[in-house]
Amino acid sequence: MNATMEPSAPDLAALKGRQQTAWTSGDYAVIGTTLQIVGEQLAEACDLRCDERVLDVAAGNGNATLAAARRGCKVTSSDYVAGLLERGAERARAEGLEVEFRIADAEALPFDDARFDAVLSTFGVMFAPDQAKVASELARVCRPGGRIGLANWTPEGFIGQLFKTLGRYMPPPAGVQPPSLWGVESHLHGLFGERASGIAVTRRMFNFRYRSAAHFIDVFRNWYGPLHKAFAALPPEGAAAFERDLTELLNRMNRAGPDSLIVPGEYLEVVVMRR
Repeated sequence: MNATMEPSAPDLAALKGRQQTAWTSGDYAVIGTTLQIVGEQLAEACDLRCDERVLDVAAGNGNATLAAARRGCKVTSSDYVAGLLERGAERARAEGLEVEFRIADAEALPFDDARFDAVLSTFGVMFAPDQAKVASELARVCRPGGRIGLANWTPEGFIGQLFKTLGRYMPPPAGVQPPSLWGVESHLHGLFGERASGIAVTRRMFNFRYRSAAHFIDVFRNWYGPLHKAFAALPPEGAAAFERDLTELLNRMNRAGPDSLIVPGEYLEVVVMRR
């Protein structure tokens, strides 16, 4: 009798290492800067107060960081990519904002329990491999009665569809939950569970504005880590087919007509009230 083979658990540590390499490649700050409005809206949704202690997790080049600092908060900006923190620090210095920058893994935050009044992340923690661990860490460092504010791309929206297209050429490891689950309200309730006294969710759109589909792809293949690595790894015929599929997706979702590109990207603006 043949023994039934149990599927092996995914190596999340190895996956995280590959992800870190991907986000270090290119220069996410080129893309991230365009998303500043999301950080501003999230800061308002969390109703940040002057002098509150705020942590930005997987902060990238600091959109939520700057939004919180502009509102007089005492901000700590964290990411596991040192180069992105440096770009955030440059932006803070340019505005005369006082921010602490810390290298930190979203799955093992180096902060005390209940240290922060609000914990934020814009399109950051959703990409960590161990989703349950990340949610636990966000809740752990947020004080009871505090807020966890998140901006997460939805599966149905443009970025969700972009990663679905990418997955046809670079399949994700078996057994790993897709990042877009953070854009599903029921999944958020499952992640935070009894640690949340309430979860408020608002569907929002961010408009990607470029000259054309070709312009978008040129920017993203050069500067957006996951696409930068994918185009570098694919053989020429695979890269060409991937580019054709991205072009079709962009043109299908373009609402600007033939002379420009405006693609709405749906995301969830989430405010978790810490129990």
